[in-house]
Amino acid sequence: MEDSKQFKGTTTIGLVCDGGVVLASESRATMGNFIASQEAKKIYQIDELVGMTTAGSVGDSQRLVKWLQVEAKLYRMRRDEPMTVKGITTLLANILSGSRYYPFMVQLLVGGTDKKGSSIYSLDPVGGVIEETKAVATGSGSPFAYGVLEDRYVEGLNLDDGADLAIRALHQAMKRDSASGNGVHVVKITPEEYIEVGKEYIEGKRLELS
Repeated sequence: MEDSKQFKGTTTIGLVCDGGVVLASESRATMGNFIASQEAKKIYQIDELVGMTTAGSVGDSQRLVKWLQVEAKLYRMRRDEPMTVKGITTLLANILSGSRYYPFMVQLLVGGTDKKGSSIYSLDPVGGVIEETKAVATGSGSPFAYGVLEDRYVEGLNLDDGADLAIRALHQAMKRDSASGNGVHVVKITPEEYIEVGKEYIEGKRLELS
């Protein structure tokens, strides 16, 4: 099992929207009751139009991110086309399943757009996969985030409103979960681009909620 002193604790969110997906997270990493980092990175770009959020052990997450980034790049070089979101998810699930006796202590969301449309998948530490069709949250603050997401998510939500909803849900989780806090990161992925939402916009929205 993982050492209890490893960095862990998180809230991450994924939303399937009209025109793409939204991925979001806060930026606190903890070691037990100690706040080890206030600027932990929890959303990673895996391919041009695919991102992944990470919850759990930071070391395990970073290893998986690098692994997937290399495989996605090699696939693009060999096939002259990108891997689909489902293809990247299947590869990740196989990696996790193959390490089930010494598991990666992570909970992951993989989301993006491809020739088949927009999609988000959640994965558990041993490679179980669920396709999420609406809103999903992971990590220690997810129960609080779900209270907002289930109340305010609607079918056909556009990307801008989806980003605002993710910020609202994270804000609520950060108020109640001690392992979630500090900054907020939000990414919007459309069929054309991977967009990191500006910090000024995010902080403005958080001030409105305070």
